[in-house]
Amino acid sequence: MDLSCAIVGTGVIAGFHAEALAGRARIVAATDIDAAALDAYASKWSVPSVYPTLDELLDHEKPDLVTLCTPPGLHAPQAIACLSRGVSVLCEKPPVLSLAELDAIEAATGDAFFATVFQHRFGSGAARLRGLIGDPRLGRPTTAVCHTLWFRPDEYFAVPWRGKWEIEGGGPTMGHGIHQFDLLLSVLGEWTSVVAVAARQAKPTATEDLSAAIVTFANGAVATVVNSVVSPREQSYLRFDFEHATVELDHVYGYADHNWRVTAAPGHETEIASAWAAGPSGVASGHKAQFAAVLDALSSGTAPPVTLRDTRLTVELIAAIYASAFTGASVRRGELTTDSPFYHRMDGTGAPWN
Repeated sequence: MDLSCAIVGTGVIAGFHAEALAGRARIVAATDIDAAALDAYASKWSVPSVYPTLDELLDHEKPDLVTLCTPPGLHAPQAIACLSRGVSVLCEKPPVLSLAELDAIEAATGDAFFATVFQHRFGSGAARLRGLIGDPRLGRPTTAVCHTLWFRPDEYFAVPWRGKWEIEGGGPTMGHGIHQFDLLLSVLGEWTSVVAVAARQAKPTATEDLSAAIVTFANGAVATVVNSVVSPREQSYLRFDFEHATVELDHVYGYADHNWRVTAAPGHETEIASAWAAGPSGVASGHKAQFAAVLDALSSGTAPPVTLRDTRLTVELIAAIYASAFTGASVRRGELTTDSPFYHRMDGTGAPWN
């Protein structure tokens, strides 16, 4: 099937989309409010049609897929505009500013699909580990670590939409650590409760620049999750402890097979080595891997990964981290319903430091 795609927002991330689509789908149109950036993108990637607004693009084009590369505050209205016309959407993270927006997107889907860009799910190391969940050779999961320890200088937040609840939706819990703990959830499954703290330590933002949470999972595993943009030595580190093995991932912004390490418990070395060696290999995390899976699904008429259900598990954890941090209470999954301020805004009734 010859798939067509339109790009909304032609900043840096849109270049990753174009690279991932190359050879798999035609980019038939693009739009951006910055005319110069739009023209430069169209020239670089041989995009035949450009439009000043998404509405005009949708009036003239009917692509198989629209990818959203715009600031987070625009994602929900843009996704709804596409879905209401029967056009499927692949959206950059964070996909929404709130659970309310995610539910509004779900209500608009109809026959079209909505998927979120969580590319860390698609490296072969993650696929290998997910394939071993429930395998008696590893045993049941017991504990996990998920740390996104990054650094952003003050000038990073000079971009008007960064560091603001109304446009970005949150700080590193929302826009940075989300990739790592989405991968955590894809491995360990449904979470049940969270207790958390959040702080504004150093950065010139309205949002937090640090959060830390303890997350309990339905399978009994307990994970610590730290999200930071105040850590000069950057590291993205995930550790999964099972009864018979520890599996670690150590990288920064993307991983390959060599970033994974497996340590067997004494007496389990042979079976753990055999189990790990039998899994898939050779695929790095990144847009290319996820876009291939999305395009394969669209070609077959099935829902592309990552689905709204998958996305909700991650977005609800974000909301629960903020709710716990700002109220001082443990928050259970499913607790943040429409009568909760944290359903409508990630900062609920307002961050304590504001």
